[in-house]
Amino acid sequence: MPPRILLCGDVFGRLNQLFKRVSSVNKSAGPFDALFCVGQFFPDSPEQLDEFMAYVEGSSQIPIPTYFIGDYGVGSAKVLLAASKDSANRGFKMDGLRVRENLFWLKGSGNFSLFGLSVAYLSGRKSPEGQQFGTYSQDDVDALRAIAEDPGIVDLASDIPAGFSDSIGSDSTLSELVQEIKPREGLEFFLVNRWHGMDTPDFTIFGETVHFKLCYHIAGTKGIYYTREPYSNVDAVHVTRFIGLASVGNKDKQKFIHALSPTPASTMSSTEIAMKTTNSTLSPYTLMEKSTSPKDVSKRSGDVMSDDQYWRYDVSQKRRRHDAGDGEKICFKFVSSGSCPRGEKCNFRHDGDARERYKRGVCFDFLNKGKCERGPDCSFKHSLQNEGDMPPSRRPGSENTRSKECWFCLSSPNVESHLIISIGENYYLALAKGPLVEDHVLIVPVEHMPSTLSLSSESEVELCRFQNSLQRYCKSQGKEVIFFEWVSIRGTHANLQAIPIPSSKAVMVEKAFNLAAQKMGFKFVSKNFDSISDGRKFLKTQADGESSLFYAEIPGGTILLHRVEEKVRFPAQFGREVLAGLLNMADNADWRNRKHNKEEEMKIVEDFKSRFQEYDPNC
Repeated sequence: MPPRILLCGDVFGRLNQLFKRVSSVNKSAGPFDALFCVGQFFPDSPEQLDEFMAYVEGSSQIPIPTYFIGDYGVGSAKVLLAASKDSANRGFKMDGLRVRENLFWLKGSGNFSLFGLSVAYLSGRKSPEGQQFGTYSQDDVDALRAIAEDPGIVDLASDIPAGFSDSIGSDSTLSELVQEIKPREGLEFFLVNRWHGMDTPDFTIFGETVHFKLCYHIAGTKGIYYTREPYSNVDAVHVTRFIGLASVGNKDKQKFIHALSPTPASTMSSTEIAMKTTNSTLSPYTLMEKSTSPKDVSKRSGDVMSDDQYWRYDVSQKRRRHDAGDGEKICFKFVSSGSCPRGEKCNFRHDGDARERYKRGVCFDFLNKGKCERGPDCSFKHSLQNEGDMPPSRRPGSENTRSKECWFCLSSPNVESHLIISIGENYYLALAKGPLVEDHVLIVPVEHMPSTLSLSSESEVELCRFQNSLQRYCKSQGKEVIFFEWVSIRGTHANLQAIPIPSSKAVMVEKAFNLAAQKMGFKFVSKNFDSISDGRKFLKTQADGESSLFYAEIPGGTILLHRVEEKVRFPAQFGREVLAGLLNMADNADWRNRKHNKEEEMKIVEDFKSRFQEYDPNC
């Protein structure tokens, strides 16, 4: 039976009225499985705060699981800060941070499965200044761009503003984001706080229009109820339905709650997905393109997609004014998708060579600017060389191909040599940048190789010595060590992470990884081995170079393995985030929150060296 979902507009903290209505609908037409709220969830005045806090603190009951994205308003900072610090919310969480029973905060952006529906969301409002709550970051936008390229199915997306008219205003980055997401099949709900910025009432709702197959695009913030005919999407077979919802308790008594029972796209056939109703229309985006002349663009730049969005979405307006002419920059839309709706009118370069390199996994920033500011967090290549076309003498592992951008090559000017603890013939041991815990280290190949599984059998012997030494060292400290590696087909220089945990937590590791996998919608392959070397031999048979994989070597000789298809999005920091949750240190999940200055790092390394010396295989 398809899930039954309720959708709601801006709540403004009026939870008594909202849940009274929800209980009534649930009794007459339910039961419903969940409620999704778009627009502002928190009160807009202090007078409403007592009523709101009664539900947050538990004196009033919330009748069904409720998910919200409008994380701003009176009292939001206090409530959300407490939720962020709750141990139950630490670690890898994309399915909502629990505020209290039946109340979940969809923070930032993410993608998770709920009752068979795939849910994608972007929470908050655009702001030029970073704030802890109520705004989204560039990283959140980037994550949704990655979702747009993911071939998987998303049934529901939430809180993505853009603009459709002069009175509403326009957010060019988000307008483009919604269009990029549209070709994906299977987004049944797309929830956003604001309306879009198109010159047509059809698209006045920022969240409801998600160009996904049989997609419902849900939005709020404009205080009115509005629906339009289903519209066809460009370069996609599915249609999208748009719904704008009024605010709870609005004076005009416009509809603020809407019920749906969508069939999960994952259970539908391609024929069902492609079915169109007799009243479906052309995409409003297409109509906008055709009806807007160059003269109109100059007069009303806020109504249409800005040229800026076709360059690189993480570069400020100020930088663009002072950088080289737009014609020297590469069109992101063309490079990422192979086409650009602006065609010859686009002010940015449609570079076929850059498109091919991007398809082979080269970083767009590296192609466009010659450098990437993400450093080791970037999952794309920082090299223009095609490994398949290189002679053996120039393939990864040789001195000639070690990128000057590489953070791990010992010959690179970017390597931070003060982090190195021990150097062997094929591997070296180094302190992790921004370590999750004390003694968090990396085992890194000396050669520039994409994974530790791609090195020779002789190299494996040395790697196993490092692993065995770290196990013995950690046991002397009353700890166990977890090894894990993200092996990406776009990988550059491999590193095997080694994170110590208290021995008392060891029995919980496998459960923590399996729980995180379940929330991500997959299941680990689990194998047990008598020794590290036996487990590594098995892992080497699984690395085919055709797909990415994540694996963890956990206490008891167990290996957890998950193969990731080429276009499936997988978090590069998955292993770290899982262990951060297990250890109740969510703030440490992001390595940038644990950065030390060089002097501090040097002291940490020296202290570790003194403790590890008797176990170091190279001493």
